[in-house]
Amino acid sequence: MSSLRPRREEPPVLEEWYRRHLGPDIHDISSSGVHPYTFAEIRDLCRIPVDDLDRIVMDDSVSQGGAGVRRAIADRYAGGDADRVLVTHGSSEAIALTLSTLLHPGDRVVLQEGIYHSLGHYPRAAGCDLVELPARAVRDGVIDPDVLADVITPGTAAVIVNFPHNPTGVTLSGQGLKALTERTAETGAVLVWDAATAEIAHRWDVLPDPGADGGDTVSYGTFSKTFGLPGLRVGWAVAPEELITSTYPLRDRTTLFLSPMVELVAERAMRHADELIGVRAAEARRNLAHLTRWTAEHADQVRWTPPEGGVCALPVFRELERAQAGPEAVERFCLELLAGHRTLLVPGTAFGMPHGARLGFGGPEEDFRAGLAGLSDFLRTRGAGR
Repeated sequence: MSSLRPRREEPPVLEEWYRRHLGPDIHDISSSGVHPYTFAEIRDLCRIPVDDLDRIVMDDSVSQGGAGVRRAIADRYAGGDADRVLVTHGSSEAIALTLSTLLHPGDRVVLQEGIYHSLGHYPRAAGCDLVELPARAVRDGVIDPDVLADVITPGTAAVIVNFPHNPTGVTLSGQGLKALTERTAETGAVLVWDAATAEIAHRWDVLPDPGADGGDTVSYGTFSKTFGLPGLRVGWAVAPEELITSTYPLRDRTTLFLSPMVELVAERAMRHADELIGVRAAEARRNLAHLTRWTAEHADQVRWTPPEGGVCALPVFRELERAQAGPEAVERFCLELLAGHRTLLVPGTAFGMPHGARLGFGGPEEDFRAGLAGLSDFLRTRGAGR
């Protein structure tokens, strides 16, 4: 008999959903990122000649990330201080390294409702005392002041938020961010700020990184969402230098560092961020205008809060809401849509929101419109069947 006895743990609903259901010839209107670039497009937009690639020495990098890519990130997000930048294999690794190092059993941690699964996993794994920041408290760009005071109290170790929020697209205004940072500073809490889609805003200006000027803030970024480079698998954390150096023992025993080729592409992409993001943001806004018209046409079957930032929303399907259907109903809804119309959504169960589904509008316009057309046909068929 085998002595192999791996510890069993349920994978995140989101990742398991994609593992099982994302495939070729599907209209994917579920993503929280923009239309990915080809490498040829990246070489052209970011001015990467073949000679620059040929000169790369395929040697080791360093645990914090190569100097060039760290400087590029720091110049945009960390006030030029490269010592406060940690470059990682996607922002998921940045989250894992920093939160595993920062949090301790019994810490009081405020966690935004419906947050990305990694941001909630590590506080739970550390044995923290979790307090929820309810989604309903965020309205018109601010967190309700009474909720802010009640939830973020003295003795709070960390406040973990994601704006623009994935999957709803709700975000803060400049005034709302100021109130949040002031409250965390007053109570001595560390603000943990996931800004994966912060560079695309619809209602207010793009929010500055709250960690740019230093202080007890940890912020995350990634090339996977607004840059259109999910396959590059590069993210970063901007954090106090003491926290970054404290992650080295864990990183040195796991992934160590990135490839020098990946770091060169990431550095050039960061230096040309405005061009990369600008093209895809314009496409996303055209898709959002089409989605706004689509939701108006389907108001009897779908309700939503228009996204204020990012490239996804969480429409709620009225038939599921009226029936107060359980988690399995929205998953069945999404599976039937996929089977009948080759159109992919992510069920709201991936975010603890069982009556809706994540709908992404950052993809190619033609495919996005085809996906919405498939969803329309599906809703029409269900309506006729009642």
